[in-house]
Parts: sequence; structure tokens; C-alpha cells
Amino acid sequence: QVQLEESGGGLVQAGGSLRLSCVGSGRMFRRHLMGWFRRAPGKEREFVSAITWSAGSTYYTDSVKGRFTISRDNAKNTVILQMNSLKPEDTAVYYCAVDGVEFRDSLVAASQEKIYDYWGQGTQVTVSS
Repeated sequence: QVQLEESGGGLVQAGGSLRLSCVGSGRMFRRHLMGWFRRAPGKEREFVSAITWSAGSTYYTDSVKGRFTISRDNAKNTVILQMNSLKPEDTAVYYCAVDGVEFRDSLVAASQEKIYDYWGQGTQVTVSS
């Protein structure tokens, strides 16, 4: 059974940092694009960041550019989201996701939920002002 498990969420003051991790089990994802999404209270889930299978390219939504960094460790089947300079508007449940297609090098579709076949249960991030 394929599973994705996020960790690292919590409560932090504005300006602080958190490091989210997502570990996959049941299947290796080294050949798959991986991404992060988030759902804020009362809002739809939105794209945050993605990284290609080779880690050669990354993509961020404008609101997190320069503050968040995505990385991956294929040997550990893990994708990381380092979040710095957090703002109250970053408060959300954060989800990791894995592309259903192997070796996708283009990030054009990375922000679209439909390309992702596997999703984690989410981890809560709360940023206080």
C-alpha cells in the first residue's frame, strides 16, 4: 500500500521557520515529480511548490518565493519543504503529493492537482502574529 506521511508542522510565531518532511512508503518515488499544496481555513487547496524527479528544477507559487525551499532525497524517498520568514497567511494544512507519471521534467503542469496520484494526510502549520 502506497502511503505518504507528512511531519514537521506545528505552531510558530511570525518570522519563524518550520521544516516539513514527507516520506513515501510502499513504492519508490525517485522517478516522480513531487509537490506540496496547502489548504487554508475556508479556502480551496492551493499549490505551493514542486520539484522534478531529478531535482534539477523547482517551482514555487509567488507568495512563497524567496522564503520556502523544496528539496528531495531520493534515497530516503523524501521531499522536504523548508519554510522561513513565515507569515500568518501561511497558516494551513500542508499536503505532499506525488505525480503519477515518471520522469516528468516539465513543471508546466506541476501546479495542477490532477497530475498527482498520491497524497498525504496533511500536517497543520499555524503561524501566530
